[in-house]
Amino acid sequence: MTLAGVFGPLGQVFIFVVGSAIVLSVITVLIAFLLRGTRTNVDLVQATITILPQVIVDGLVRGFLFATIALGYTMVYGVLEFINFAHGEIFMVGAFSGAALGTVLAASGVLPVIPPLLFVLIAVVVGMAVSGTLAMTIERVAYRPLRNAPRLVPLISAIGVSLLLQDGMRLIANVTGLGFNARFQTPNFGPPLQLAQIAAADGRTIPVILDVRALIFIVAATLMLIGLNYLVNATKLGTAIRAVAQDRPTASLMGINVNQIIALTFLIGGALGGAAGVLFGIRVGTVNPYIGFLPGLKAFTAAVLGGIGNIPGAMVGGIVLGFLEAFVASYLSLLTGGAFSGASYADIVAFAILILILIFRPSGLLGEAVSQKV
Repeated sequence: MTLAGVFGPLGQVFIFVVGSAIVLSVITVLIAFLLRGTRTNVDLVQATITILPQVIVDGLVRGFLFATIALGYTMVYGVLEFINFAHGEIFMVGAFSGAALGTVLAASGVLPVIPPLLFVLIAVVVGMAVSGTLAMTIERVAYRPLRNAPRLVPLISAIGVSLLLQDGMRLIANVTGLGFNARFQTPNFGPPLQLAQIAAADGRTIPVILDVRALIFIVAATLMLIGLNYLVNATKLGTAIRAVAQDRPTASLMGINVNQIIALTFLIGGALGGAAGVLFGIRVGTVNPYIGFLPGLKAFTAAVLGGIGNIPGAMVGGIVLGFLEAFVASYLSLLTGGAFSGASYADIVAFAILILILIFRPSGLLGEAVSQKV
């Protein structure tokens, strides 16, 4: 596989990042311009433009969160055409694994002196190992016996596994002393990066900042996309995964161990979810047994939006969804004069998009651009 093939998906992601930011920015400014006469106490256009750069940065960070989780959904669906609704809880377990590591290092006195990037690397490896192993175990116990059952049966099993993981982790967190709201202890990452300063109408300057943790999240998500794309399209394992995804019986006749490939697919998808959970925990600082539910649903929406089963599509869908949520959360209250809270209504956007995509473009944004799923 050529370098263009490995890094090509980054071009698609970049195009959608720039395109989404431009389109949403133009629409928002246009709405502010049309509503400028309805508000006498504030210049809507000026206020909209002033916070626009920070909204774009926040949307990018939020989008990469959804994208990293969506990659795991895409891996499993591409092979089994099965939505693993326990993937959000696998993400949650990865976050708790990182929190437990941070607690152990803090208790031993190592945490304050360990380089932050080294801590991130170790925590991500631990989270990937724990979540990947868990996902492979779940496949063997809860999904493999139901592989030939009607599709509704494994779906119900996945929901049961999700609830089991939530309450199981709550029990483990209480027994081990991590607590329901476990603190994710990390080394000091330093102050946020100041990208720019925007002059406000009242003479103040508003900084555009990017937290170091968020930057690490973006870089890690990009590396995951490149690595997964290389694995699937340029290795023998990837060839086997694509063969199983295309035709399981024929792949078996060709000497491919279908059960082993499916287990490895769950391992890879779970590891990606665990890495996302660790990075999420590092960024937010606190995790609980239910943090995987809503991000998991939104990541599923992102996977459908981009074209579920399409690896670059998962990234694209996550980023587009992140931008949409960030713009709604930041501007809805401003443009409606406080009548609606943007933060409260941002979640509605994700599920409204899911309904619209399923109605008008079930294949997703990039779903028709690929001839095979994984």
